[in-house]
Amino acid sequence: MKKITTIIALLTLTISVMAQNANELKIGDQVPEFSGTDDTGTNWKSSIVKTDFLVVYFYPAAMTGGCTAQACAYRDDKATFDKIGATIIGVSGDEVKNLKYFKETSQLNFPLISDNQGVISKIFGVPTSEGGSITREIGGENFILVRGITASRWTFVLDKNRKIIYKNAEVNAADDSKKVMEVIKKSKV
Repeated sequence: MKKITTIIALLTLTISVMAQNANELKIGDQVPEFSGTDDTGTNWKSSIVKTDFLVVYFYPAAMTGGCTAQACAYRDDKATFDKIGATIIGVSGDEVKNLKYFKETSQLNFPLISDNQGVISKIFGVPTSEGGSITREIGGENFILVRGITASRWTFVLDKNRKIIYKNAEVNAADDSKKVMEVIKKSKV
């Protein structure tokens, strides 16, 4: 009986992973319109972006080591992204208030989008897991930062027609910005 239970559990897990990856977008795929609430509480829509490129990077949790390194690298390179016609957005399962704290604390200069229900992650086929919470000290006060889902760290670059020209499902947080910048520069040639 234990063997049958184990087999059923493995089959259920396999089907779940296959279903999640069935929606996974690939290079050349058109990304449908998507939206979410940004760090200011405003409804952000992909249709408002008029630049030649849209960088959509998914990260697990605001105000954690790798996610902060990734966000700060994009912050530091933003002027160059502006010059090459690219808009950057960061997407996570964090609640809006977490994103506000993250943006202020790290002095980020691009929108952070809350995907606490995993809707945007699902559109892109980004794997998610259960949400969670962490406690961070901000301005001498402790805050509990809650996220509805935890997204995998994936990065996409969309062209002006919103087709995927780059996808990375094995992102190195600290190097992501530089890699994406090189991809965009090469695609402009």
